[in-house]
Amino acid sequence: MRSVAQPLQALAASAVAVAAATGLIFGLRPVAPVLSLGVLYLLAVLPVAVVWGLPYAIAVSVASMLALNWFFLPPRHTLALRDSENWVVLGVYLVTSVVVSGLAAGSRRRAAEAEQREREAALLADVSVVLLENEHVQGELREIAARVGAVLGAGRASIELDSRRRPEPHESAHDLVAGERHVGRLFADAGAAPAAKATDRLLPALASVLAVAGERERLGRKALEAEALRRSDAIKTAILRAVSHDLRSPLTAIIASVDGLESASLELSETDRPELLGGIREEAKRLDRLVGNLLDLSRLEVGSAAPRRELWTLDALVARAVEHLGLDADRVSVSLPADAPAVRADGTQVERALANLLDNALKFSVGEPVELVVEERGGEALVRVCDRGPGLRPRDLERIFDPFERGEASAGRGTGLGLAIARGFTQANGGRLWAEPREGGGTTFVLALPVAPLPARVQA
Repeated sequence: MRSVAQPLQALAASAVAVAAATGLIFGLRPVAPVLSLGVLYLLAVLPVAVVWGLPYAIAVSVASMLALNWFFLPPRHTLALRDSENWVVLGVYLVTSVVVSGLAAGSRRRAAEAEQREREAALLADVSVVLLENEHVQGELREIAARVGAVLGAGRASIELDSRRRPEPHESAHDLVAGERHVGRLFADAGAAPAAKATDRLLPALASVLAVAGERERLGRKALEAEALRRSDAIKTAILRAVSHDLRSPLTAIIASVDGLESASLELSETDRPELLGGIREEAKRLDRLVGNLLDLSRLEVGSAAPRRELWTLDALVARAVEHLGLDADRVSVSLPADAPAVRADGTQVERALANLLDNALKFSVGEPVELVVEERGGEALVRVCDRGPGLRPRDLERIFDPFERGEASAGRGTGLGLAIARGFTQANGGRLWAEPREGGGTTFVLALPVAPLPARVQA
């Protein structure tokens, strides 16, 4: 229907233009020579040339020449001409009309081509921005294909990367080639006929953008895989180091104490036996903490440490963490507000994070007390663990939370897992954990969790 309606509209517009110019000449004939007024037919030719193109403009030129001859040149209402000068007038008018029509139609084509190029450039710019802002090319192909189809006049379109499939009966296929690389294919409606020049301009540029985006995505995946392998190798190396040294040390101590208890050649006093048993107990606890840390780290690395959140008051969590320290709990000075804030978190995980912070602080505060202060500020419950250790340099305040990282002053002390696990459990429960220098020496570790409304009954 559209292919039939467009020529009919052009013919109707051409007839109206010729009629309007003829009427204008009739109106001006009493005040100007008819031969001079014939130029007014150009007013009918130009709009038709601009809107409908050169073929219709030539038809209007011929129709205008015949109308001028029929209505205004003697003998009127016939196509015969008596004066030879009238032939010259009609010939000059026809040539002028055709030339002007060609110029107007050419201007129209150049303007349309400029608009088309502008749409293509805008499309490529938008596609480049979209693909640079998003990591996954495949998720943006549907919208990109729809816009390409609209710009090319190809109807509904789809893009398939790395595809060479044959088009269906209702489709037409256009290859996306960047240099010598086949990127994919653009499939459009079979009935649509996009301009060959526009297709030759747009599709290679689009293929290049898609190829670059695809290569960036591939390199990103390779970088993630390389980083994962690097971290995996680092963890394996650290675990081997822990097994070779940190696990062997408590085992050696336990075996030596057991051998001493079982040896018949050693004479043990009443104080030696409790000391050996106490040493076995402490080394077994150390071994249990180390194995627990390794298991917790593996759970955090694979994302399987999903918290089971319940409502807890911080004084209850702090009490459980301090109790975990055993005899070292006497060195911890706890300061709690009158109304301890409540949090919704996994009690076991937060307790483990607090215990690791306290254990770390006690380790570096040799013979010195450790302070634990609880307060509420800005909708968060803050737990500050302050030690009297050698402190951390500014560049180590963040690095110290990496797995198997130990400060320079901590050489030979622990495996470097406690702080990493504390931060992992804190973040899993929607909180934050950071370190900051303490005035007068030492380091303060701050654990922050969102405050939860406190109902009538709270699990303690």
